[in-house]
Amino acid sequence: MSQIVKCGLIQCSNPINDERRPVSEIQEAMFQKHLPFIEAAGEQGVQILCLQEIFNGPYFCPSQDKRWYAAAEPVPGPTTARLAEYAKKYEMVIIVPIYEEAMRGVYYNTAAVIDADGSYLGKYRKQHIPQTSGFWEKFFFKPGNGGYPVFQTRYAKVGVYICYDRHFPEGARCLGLNGAEIVFNPSATVAGLSQYLWKLEQPAHAVANTYYIAAINRVGTEAPWNIGRFYGTSYFASPRGEFLATGSEDQDELVTAELDLDVIDEVRQTWQFYRDRRPEAYKEIVEV
Repeated sequence: MSQIVKCGLIQCSNPINDERRPVSEIQEAMFQKHLPFIEAAGEQGVQILCLQEIFNGPYFCPSQDKRWYAAAEPVPGPTTARLAEYAKKYEMVIIVPIYEEAMRGVYYNTAAVIDADGSYLGKYRKQHIPQTSGFWEKFFFKPGNGGYPVFQTRYAKVGVYICYDRHFPEGARCLGLNGAEIVFNPSATVAGLSQYLWKLEQPAHAVANTYYIAAINRVGTEAPWNIGRFYGTSYFASPRGEFLATGSEDQDELVTAELDLDVIDEVRQTWQFYRDRRPEAYKEIVEV
């Protein structure tokens, strides 16, 4: 019998495009906007749900405004505790991308993983931090220091790769070597060159590493920065590179797909990438 896991992705726009409002008010509005989608996922039998990058706020990195440091919190912390109740209620794994304060003045772009019983399994900290026009992330985030963990949830072995990470095949390979069956990539990315790459790079990771990819992107245009339109198009891709479900470019929505984990075995028994790889021949990629 096939091992089917129903997964969900929530792509969502920011309901308060006024940065003069208190940071906590904006965060709570975004949290409340997600709740109906989280409830819908639970009611539809979603077993693993992932939210978008820094889900409970705007993508504030086009600024270099220190007021947004107030959006950071411990992980685990208040937001993960609130969502743990929904995980437990629906027996649903929830991946929670959030702005983490590790200690005073030290911040990470992080995703917490909550198991289906509401227990906290751990976190992934974004490894690759961009610093380019409109994406001043080094002002807000320290590069991740926790490697590429894979979490044994009730339903599958899950890895996380956040936004800009997706441009780096090395980490995607590490997640595969660490046993990931499904890799979630929560993102905040706008129209332009990235829109072409959005459907190119991650299905390639799925094929090269023979696991499922679940890619999430927010929607809408966020004031006052207006760096571009977040184009949604959240999707699932199979180990064969096939698109299994795709969201719209402009709608708040829950995107779901049923992932058959036995397909991983079928593909790996045909394409023996893990058997035939030659790590001793790749020294150049780890030389400084």
